[in-house]
Amino acid sequence: MTMRTLTPPDTEVIVTGRPVSRRTRQLRKAGEAYVFLSPTLILLFVLMIVPIVMVIGYSFQDNVILNKSPEIVGADNYVAILTDPGFWKATGNTLFFTLTSVAAHLVLGLSFAMMLNSRLIGAVPRAIFRGLYVLPWLFTVAVIAVLWRMLLAPNGIVNFLLNTNIEWLASPSLALGTVTFINIWAGYPFFMVSLLAGLQGIPSDLYEAATVDGASPAQRFWNVTIPQLRPIIVSLVLLDLIWTSQQFALIWLTTGGGPIDVTEMLSTFTYKLAFAKYDFSMASTSAVLVLAMSMIIAVLYVRHQKARD
Repeated sequence: MTMRTLTPPDTEVIVTGRPVSRRTRQLRKAGEAYVFLSPTLILLFVLMIVPIVMVIGYSFQDNVILNKSPEIVGADNYVAILTDPGFWKATGNTLFFTLTSVAAHLVLGLSFAMMLNSRLIGAVPRAIFRGLYVLPWLFTVAVIAVLWRMLLAPNGIVNFLLNTNIEWLASPSLALGTVTFINIWAGYPFFMVSLLAGLQGIPSDLYEAATVDGASPAQRFWNVTIPQLRPIIVSLVLLDLIWTSQQFALIWLTTGGGPIDVTEMLSTFTYKLAFAKYDFSMASTSAVLVLAMSMIIAVLYVRHQKARD
């Protein structure tokens, strides 16, 4: 007569005949996952965590990099940077540049997305418009900067069409608005494509029910379209706030922060501290403050994503 060994329901018998608990199986699966993730985690640690920790450490020291034995100065660097008029000038420019760009990206992206989603436009015109509207997204920042510098030159096509001779990127009164316009032109396709996908995912039954109830087109927009797109809109706005506030290449390749600091952003301000004035301690302090501002928006984005899920 043979005996059968019974095992608890939360265990399994492997080849050796010894039972393995559910907890052990979970730990084994987690270990396998971390083994596969280890190359990425190592790269993140070396290329992201270590530099961030080093920059935070530099912000509490004096004359780092150039001095073999820098001294700890505590919060003196933060007091100096927060009382620097140049920092607040760059902060104000960054706020104007970022908020204006994000608002315009949302309005233009939603407008073009609704137009491309409309049944009033045929398939062929829709395909043509879609290709034209997404065109700015295909260019790199360097190409966009060179293109607009040529267009806005005193002898460029813009001044020719307007019959003027304006220095768009060199005028203290126009430079900030000009680079903001360029950034708006370059960034709205991301909103347009994302919102167009969201519009195509809205059930037509909602619009039909609203029409039967006597809702006008404006009421259908505010009571059906916007609520359905709200999760996408919030995500896009938060991401665009982070990306636009850290814009460097476009500003550097068009105006370099000039003329007379009217287009100076926090990114170019920090870069000049490090590589023009060689004040790496103050540059690190400015970078830490920018990181803190970005982290606030990043936390809001993560919380929104968790609430959405």
